[in-house]
This record gives sequence, structure tokens and C-alpha cells, in this order.
Amino acid sequence: MDDNKIWFTSDYHFGHQKYFIYGPRGFSSNEDMSEYIIRAHNERVSWSDDVYFLGDAMLNDNKYGINCFRRLNGKFHIIIGNHDTNERIELLKALPNVVEICGYATALKCKGYHLYLSHYPTLVGNYDEDKPLKRRVLNIHGHTHSKDKFMDCTCYVNYNAAVDAHNCAPVELEEIIKDICKKKEAK
Repeated sequence: MDDNKIWFTSDYHFGHQKYFIYGPRGFSSNEDMSEYIIRAHNERVSWSDDVYFLGDAMLNDNKYGINCFRRLNGKFHIIIGNHDTNERIELLKALPNVVEICGYATALKCKGYHLYLSHYPTLVGNYDEDKPLKRRVLNIHGHTHSKDKFMDCTCYVNYNAAVDAHNCAPVELEEIIKDICKKKEAK
């Protein structure tokens, strides 16, 4: 990986016409939410940046969803989420901005950190509280639709990168590490 930025995000839900998705995010329709997400994403992410998308790109209207996803900046590494059907995965694979489909989870060593990327929150720690952060495994996930970056739990090694917790925008690795360090200190 080069010096480009590394971003994490999930749960865009393009085309999901249910109020319980777009309403709590502050929008009156999925279309309004989708346009905001695209704009917020592209204001932060350049075409050469890497984006680890942790599942649930679209739901219901695949044509609408894939057209929204096509407009996003970045080189996408996609983790499969619970709404990512085989048909949606094939549509995503065909996009020029999708580098790889990583399966249901993947491990990534990045800037000295050991990351376990998944759609679902995953327990990754055991009795290793005494280890420095760079020696621990950090789970970056989506799925919960919680506005809490730590999914309402005291465990600082599980980080919610979904748009619900980040004002409908992707989050950079450096910000994630800062948030984790603050949570660890507060513990």
C-alpha cells in the first residue's frame, strides 16, 4: 500500500426505502440520504485512496444502488454484509472502483496495527489487556446501525465504522486509532 489514505465505512444502504434506515440518519428519503453520503464520501476520499467497505452497499433497488456506488471515489475492498446477495456482489465486482471482494472478513496489517475487518462485530481479544495497542487485534466493523463508535460496549478493540456513527461519511484509520486510544484511557 502506498501513501494514500485508508478509509473504513459500511452500511450505505443505497436504495433501502425504509424509514428506520434514513430517518435516524436525519433524512426524509433514501434518495436524500444517498446523495448526502455520496457527497460526504467524495469530499473526503480521493480516487487513489483505499476504502475498506464493511458491507451492505445497497438494498432493494440494485440498479439504483449500483449507480450510486459507481459514483464513489476510492479503490474499494469489500467485506460481504448480511444484505450483500450473490447478485449484488457480482454487480459490485464489475465496477472499475472495486479492487476486491474479501469475503465475510479479512485480516489487514496496516501502519503497524493488526486489524480484523468484518461486517459483524467480532470478539477479537482475550486476556491481552496488558499488551500495547499495536500488539492487539482491533476489530473494525459495521452492521449495528448504532451511533456509538464502540457499539455501546466497554471493549475498546471493537470499533463501529458504519456511517451511522460517523455523520454518514467514511472514517480514516488515524481517527479510528485516536478514538480507540481515548476509549482505552477512559476505561
